Amino acid sequence: MPLGERNGDKESRYCGVETDFSNDMPQLLEYSIKGGFDFVLATLVDPAYRPSLESSNNLKSGALPVAGSDLVLSPAKWSSHVVGKISSWIDLDSDDEILRRDSEICLKQEVAWASHLSLQACLLPVPKGQSCANYSRCVNQILQSSNNMQLWLRIPLRKHEDGDPMDDQSLGGDPIDSWETWNSFRLLCEHNSQLSVALDVLGSLPSTNSLGRWIGEPVRAAIIHTNSFLTNARGHPCLSKRHQKLLTQFFNHSVQVVISGGLAHPVSIKSLESATNDVNSDVGHPLRAYLYYIGYLYQKMDPLPEQELYELSYRDFLQSPLQPLMDNLEAQTYETFEKDTVKYLQYQRAVGKALLDRIPDEKASSVTSVLMVVGAGRGPLVRASLEAAKETGRTLKVYAVEKNPNAVITLHSLIKLEGWENIVTIVSSDMRHWDAPEKADILVSELLGSFGDNELSPECLDGALRFLKPDGISIPSSYTSFFQPITSTKLYNDVKAHKDLVHFETPYVVKLHKVARLAPCQPVFTFVHPEYSPSNDNQRYTKLKFEIPEDTGSTLVHGFAGYFDATLYKDVHLGIEPTMPTPNMFSWFPIFFPLRAPVCVRPGVPLEVHIWRCSGSTKVWYEWCVASPSSSPIHNSKGRSYWVGL
Repeated sequence: MPLGERNGDKESRYCGVETDFSNDMPQLLEYSIKGGFDFVLATLVDPAYRPSLESSNNLKSGALPVAGSDLVLSPAKWSSHVVGKISSWIDLDSDDEILRRDSEICLKQEVAWASHLSLQACLLPVPKGQSCANYSRCVNQILQSSNNMQLWLRIPLRKHEDGDPMDDQSLGGDPIDSWETWNSFRLLCEHNSQLSVALDVLGSLPSTNSLGRWIGEPVRAAIIHTNSFLTNARGHPCLSKRHQKLLTQFFNHSVQVVISGGLAHPVSIKSLESATNDVNSDVGHPLRAYLYYIGYLYQKMDPLPEQELYELSYRDFLQSPLQPLMDNLEAQTYETFEKDTVKYLQYQRAVGKALLDRIPDEKASSVTSVLMVVGAGRGPLVRASLEAAKETGRTLKVYAVEKNPNAVITLHSLIKLEGWENIVTIVSSDMRHWDAPEKADILVSELLGSFGDNELSPECLDGALRFLKPDGISIPSSYTSFFQPITSTKLYNDVKAHKDLVHFETPYVVKLHKVARLAPCQPVFTFVHPEYSPSNDNQRYTKLKFEIPEDTGSTLVHGFAGYFDATLYKDVHLGIEPTMPTPNMFSWFPIFFPLRAPVCVRPGVPLEVHIWRCSGSTKVWYEWCVASPSSSPIHNSKGRSYWVGL
């Protein structure tokens, strides 16, 4: 049985077991499944087999000594319950010519056999030594002509700074940061999306920052060795706090777990039954105690909050940003944003505070404030403003300005339904071209995009400035965009799959999930409203320098996450910047600026980034590039691939 399903999370997590070679695959699989495991990580070919020995002994039968023919299990069982394990002795970069040739032949034979069995994945052995060029070449050839089978490269989770590089658990002796080995391998394989990672989780772990890099990598499995477990007071296996935290992160990112090794914590059947309240279970499998502990860790995770459940289907899904100025939004889009009650409560608070500051209590009944909602949509900001007036005991006259004629129809229905005909005037016009009959005390707008200014809030509000009183209030009063370097193999491969320049020069709105955030955010552009400066210009240029913590190790930057934080009024904020997000708000996902070629950043070397906000007579666009540690092309020059229409 799978480890279980979390509240609303459709992807089950599974636990497998690494097995030795067996000629009786049905018996091996039945034993493991009855023991509670979901799948086996099984060696497919007799480890004693060598093509050169077959040839020298004239044993040219042409048949591989496999663990069982395709007939011993149904195709469905091969596919769902077996992950193939390529022979671990294979060394494609060996100086021994015979071993290298044998390795090349066997790798191709075993992967071809696994493909014939319709296996979903195969585990490749750990690269041996610092060079993996020939290994990568052979794997890349296989990937070029393979079906949809995933290849998992086995990598020990360690860094050189951990010491003891020839530890017997290093599975090949890893003298350098193992992330470097993985990075070198995937670069040589051209970032192929069918190449993934299976991490060997050892007894000691690298630093937290070093571990964080792997969240942005395509980790499919965590292989946990039995001798990495500790022993609790009852004699049962358990993991350290750091291992538990790592496993929880893996669970959150759909990583499957595999138990490897022999029984290192003898546990009596009665003791295990008592601990698990499972008196009827078949506990015959020697590694059952480790399986129970993994299941326990998964089950004790907090349920997904309601907001995360809502956003599940959007995780790492690239979307083009909205262009509400150039395009009219559809009813479904309006409805989605209108469900975000948190956002409108913040606007209500901001309007309320502005009214209290503008109208003293003694004038509350005699003074009517003029409030204009520019970009009123279907009316949620009108409602929030009137609620604020009701709460504060102030009187409002409201203009609801909206350019979308379809939304205007809904506005008229809302005004009639709520009985606001004497309070709200509907204006069907673009705010930039409307001649207002009077000046506004308060100007309220909801024109912010994921990057703050990317839906042309500055241009729109500058156009509306002429009908705001000299001492009038703009809500929002300011907003700042933020930039952050990230690793995300998933997003990079999704952009790369389009095989063109345009998609690499387009910023995307995306719910970031399988992402490693490599350094703290830095502010990019700030806009303030109202802005009365005669030299006001909405074009911007910023140079940023990110220092990635040295204990992280080397990293690969696939692009940049963008966020915003807005001050609605005084201390009322709204935003998605990770260190100060508005809780439980879902109207905005971050924005992702991809890099055409990922940039490798070594420890202690700063990452220098340049970003421009440019504008012409009909459009606004961004350009961006990396200047150090290596130079990238300037992306989206002259807005050739992506722009926002004025």
